Amino acid sequence: MHLIKKYFHDLSKKQEEQFAILAGVYHYWNSRINVVSRRDIDQLFLHHILHSLSIAKVINFNPGTTVLDAGTGGGFPGIPLSVMFPETHFLLVDSTAKKIKVVSDVIKETGLTNCMAQWSRIEKVNMKFDFVVSRAVTDIPRLIDWISDKIPDRSFNSLHNGMFYLKGGHFEEELEGIEYKYKIFNINRFFSEDFFKNKKIVYIDLTSNS
Repeated sequence: MHLIKKYFHDLSKKQEEQFAILAGVYHYWNSRINVVSRRDIDQLFLHHILHSLSIAKVINFNPGTTVLDAGTGGGFPGIPLSVMFPETHFLLVDSTAKKIKVVSDVIKETGLTNCMAQWSRIEKVNMKFDFVVSRAVTDIPRLIDWISDKIPDRSFNSLHNGMFYLKGGHFEEELEGIEYKYKIFNINRFFSEDFFKNKKIVYIDLTSNS
């Protein structure tokens, strides 16, 4: 919890309580289902929660913004962002039913009212969203194919509607030939821990080829 407060100083009491609850809920479920890597569970706040919140260093979602977490897995980055942005509406989607069961319970235990979990393939979701967030689901061109028709052209945030993808390692080839404008943010600009040395956020403006 101290890691979150180190970088986010204006949390409400309710947000602090919700972030604190996450540790117990995820430890409970990870002992039953491999929600996150078993070697990672003791680094939950660093490797998963704070990593997810790096997106909040790039954009401050305006109230009423809608966000799809595509391939949420155990609820990342969607759950931490739902806590951080209580006036933003999140839909967390994954094709693995047992993971959505966990995410649904996390939502219930933390008392989040601004997000929902849905068992579905990403491409089958028939809704529009201002932004899509995701982490290591597939390669960038394929994810764009799945979600580009879900993004309306009209934007009302500081960045145009589009996608925030948490990536690590070498992925430059994935960006070759895409038809949209993009920007890469180094997460170690925001967080000093060594874990973030090679971690990046890829923002893609999905209105830029319209």
